[in-house]
Amino acid sequence: MNASNLLVELFVEELPPKALQKLGEAFGAVLFEQLKAQGLLASSESRLTAYASPRRLAAHITEVLPQAEDKAVSQKLMPVAVGLDAAGQPTPALLKKLAALGADASAVAGLQRQGEGKAEALFYASTVKGVVLTDGLQKALDDTIAKLPIPKVMRYQLQDGWTSVNFVRPAHGLVALHGTQVLIGVKALGLSAGTATHGHRFEAKVDPVVIRDADSYAEQLREEGAVIASFAERRAEIVRQLHAAADRVGGGVRPIDDEALLDEVTALVERPNVLVCEFEKQFLAVPQECLILTMKANQKYFPLLDTQGKLTHQFLIVSNITPQDASAVIGGNERVVRPRLADAKFFFDQDRKKTLASRVEALGKVVYHNKLGTQGERVDRVRAIAKGIAQQLGNTALAQQADLAAMLAKTDLITDMVGEFPELQGTMGRYYAQNDGLDAAVADAIEDHYKPRFAGDELPRGDVGVVVALADKLETLVGMFGIGNLPTGDRDPFALRRHALGVIRMLVEKDLALDLDTLLVSTLPAFGDKITDATPQLVEFIYDRLANMFREQGYSAQEIEAVLALCPQRLSDVQKRLEAVRAFAALPEAPALAAANKRVGNILKKAEEAVQPQVNVALLVEQAEKDLYAALQQVAPKAEQQFAAGDYTASLQTLAALRVPVDAFFEHVMVNAEDAALKANRLGLLATLHQAMNCVADLSRIA
Repeated sequence: MNASNLLVELFVEELPPKALQKLGEAFGAVLFEQLKAQGLLASSESRLTAYASPRRLAAHITEVLPQAEDKAVSQKLMPVAVGLDAAGQPTPALLKKLAALGADASAVAGLQRQGEGKAEALFYASTVKGVVLTDGLQKALDDTIAKLPIPKVMRYQLQDGWTSVNFVRPAHGLVALHGTQVLIGVKALGLSAGTATHGHRFEAKVDPVVIRDADSYAEQLREEGAVIASFAERRAEIVRQLHAAADRVGGGVRPIDDEALLDEVTALVERPNVLVCEFEKQFLAVPQECLILTMKANQKYFPLLDTQGKLTHQFLIVSNITPQDASAVIGGNERVVRPRLADAKFFFDQDRKKTLASRVEALGKVVYHNKLGTQGERVDRVRAIAKGIAQQLGNTALAQQADLAAMLAKTDLITDMVGEFPELQGTMGRYYAQNDGLDAAVADAIEDHYKPRFAGDELPRGDVGVVVALADKLETLVGMFGIGNLPTGDRDPFALRRHALGVIRMLVEKDLALDLDTLLVSTLPAFGDKITDATPQLVEFIYDRLANMFREQGYSAQEIEAVLALCPQRLSDVQKRLEAVRAFAALPEAPALAAANKRVGNILKKAEEAVQPQVNVALLVEQAEKDLYAALQQVAPKAEQQFAAGDYTASLQTLAALRVPVDAFFEHVMVNAEDAALKANRLGLLATLHQAMNCVADLSRIA
């Protein structure tokens, strides 16, 4: 059978722009997989091209068969004992089963037997007719529509006035072409397959656009319908035009880099036309973050930045029409954006009439959490925690600055600007702090205390910001764990995983001399009796996030487990410990020492009483235990000195010298001697060895 290319298109009303790309990809992918599963693709060389524009979802698939090949199948019927009587004749049950399959008694002779004894069964061999493309596409299309990742389903009536269907938007056309042949009989959402679709609402040369064959779809839509059907091509064209327009403006300006905005605009236009607009320069007195946000979020414009990254008074729009005279389009967009910018300027001017300090009292009227009180109470807790962290770092001046920054950090939440644009919290606080004449370190900390906001985000730029950010995140973690508000599965409404990772990154990347347990315990008093102590759960939660972080960096589960088994308090040391374990594991002595360490740990666990790392030299009888003790006396102090200096790699490599005496000890010395004093002394020797070997990591975990 000759294979041809297949085109399927659903023509619909304007699709939700933020979902369009996923809808287009899913429409093509599910359709392709369903046809492949039915054997309708001619070979593994069949290729899918997905299309998605504001008013269409389509897929072009190469090498599609008009009918799948017939397949030989073998179907199990029933056990031989049930299907044949003692004389070997078919039973009524077997005849009934064969009749259901379209066969009669003549098929009995051709039945196959498989299995042995009671498990022997009868099998019926037959040929299944390959599915016809029309039927196969109908099934594939039904499954595709059912599996689309629709964010919100619409229910609408069909033209008959009685029937209702559910879909993302009302559908008005269906094209299904196999080569040049219409697949008559294929239906979807009350529509029958045809060849007609529609191009651009205003600029199509013809309407409807009648598709000649499956392969001419994209070209006809472009030439006759003024539509770039491919999402990827349309996106690339917008990027090209944005940079070309910026080059025309000159001065090294460039459009703002925002992938999400680019995707959304691509989903809003069918044939993009980028134009240059501008606004009054007086608005540049407003913080550029405000202007950029209102232009991007409300108008879907692309602000132009100069070579220093500063906002200019010009911006780019992506129009869906291409008139000969674009002045009306440009003027209309300039008029639309002006009130938005004027609002931002008004909010900024009004907010600056009050200092941040004068807003602190108002935070007491803003509810934070019904079990944890108001934002005012939360600010008091963050202040106390921040001062405690600065004091642990031994910096009194830092404690004073952190206290001030923590007191003011949330005040911009009750400004007009942040009320209008919540995304600017922190950012506006920095501007208003600068307006109040506060120290730059305090102003920066007000903005930075939210950082890192997401994976890969930058950390606070200064010490004050780090301290306040740590305090803010610890207050959230300790508070939420203290009231039992833990994340479960995919649900994490208070972003506790993100907060925990933020704490970890600051402790690690800023190399802070802070102990984890001390940090968490010192946070508790700030809550009074509002919470219960959930420190053990929170510590485990933080170590889990820490393990995930290092796993993503390429460390093995064994390496991570060996280090975190000791629950190191200085998280800034963990990576150095991991590197030391990796280097130790590469030594030829490592496997034997790790196995011995595991054996020692098991022996000590089975001891009737807790064993202290103490040795009575007078009770060392065997030469092997004397040699081990002597080696420990020589090696352990050096390893401890290297450990204290933070040279974990050298410390573990020094311990490698114990391999020979350790092996000899286990070969020649009976630990569980009949003499109780000898046994206790040998256990003490092993405890001393265990203590020396497991300062950096639990080496038994790499055995």
